[in-house]
Amino acid sequence: MTDRATDLATGQGTAAGDGLAVYLYGVARGLDPAALDGVAGVGGAPVRTVPAGTLTALVSTVRLEEYGEAALRENLEDLAWLEATARAHHDVVDLAAHAAPTAPVRIATLYRDDARVAQVLAEQGEAFARALDRVTGRAEWGVKAYAHREALEPAEPPEPAPEPAPQAGAGTAYLRRRQDERRRRADAGRKVGEQAAAIHDRLAGLAVAARHHPPQDPKLSGRAGVQILNVAYLLEEGDAAAFAEAARAAGERCPGIEVEVTGPWPPYSFIDTTDPAADGHADPAGAPEGAGR
Repeated sequence: MTDRATDLATGQGTAAGDGLAVYLYGVARGLDPAALDGVAGVGGAPVRTVPAGTLTALVSTVRLEEYGEAALRENLEDLAWLEATARAHHDVVDLAAHAAPTAPVRIATLYRDDARVAQVLAEQGEAFARALDRVTGRAEWGVKAYAHREALEPAEPPEPAPEPAPQAGAGTAYLRRRQDERRRRADAGRKVGEQAAAIHDRLAGLAVAARHHPPQDPKLSGRAGVQILNVAYLLEEGDAAAFAEAARAAGERCPGIEVEVTGPWPPYSFIDTTDPAADGHADPAGAPEGAGR
């Protein structure tokens, strides 16, 4: 086995230009490196730490043939690959977050070598410190709301529409019925939107911060109904029970609306620490969907 192959297998640092790169999961403060002993990350690569003062980067060595720019463009279209990578990324961050305040970064954030990672921590130490200050003692919780058929279908008109005058003809009657149906569907849509806003307003009042996310891909959620709410909330550690109860009660007040609460998660949605000078990173941000969020 060559020295480079040994480095990859044991998780040692890499040098630029050798077909390898350093994959960054996140940055912790005050982390005991022993908390990650024996932990495997993306692709089964061992996880190691790169220290810089009080900060510690969580990294693995990966091959550019899988994580290089061209390979990533293809792999990110593969839902199975994306789910496995997101889950491995999350597991590393989650383990670290249980041991020390941890700021996750986007999946597939890559650097040339450990020296570059240490340089980033030194240059952006104040930014990481502010981010870690914000999330220390707090966790992210996700809330999704789904509108089912009974909430989305337009209500029946209270009474039959008056018949058109004989001279109006069947065409006019048909158009009038279509207009009435469109109006009732629009009313149902507005009502669902108002219910989603009311749920969010109630929950946001219990949180430190909130971040709206686009509706989740149904292929990943596997859920019936139309997703009308996908929001991350940053909570103090002691507020989770009251928050979950408020979410449950809000859903019960809205017939046809199902509210789902997940967490606690590392604060993916409330940290922006991606280095603009990174050698490469994928677009997905926030809590990895494939990890179950």
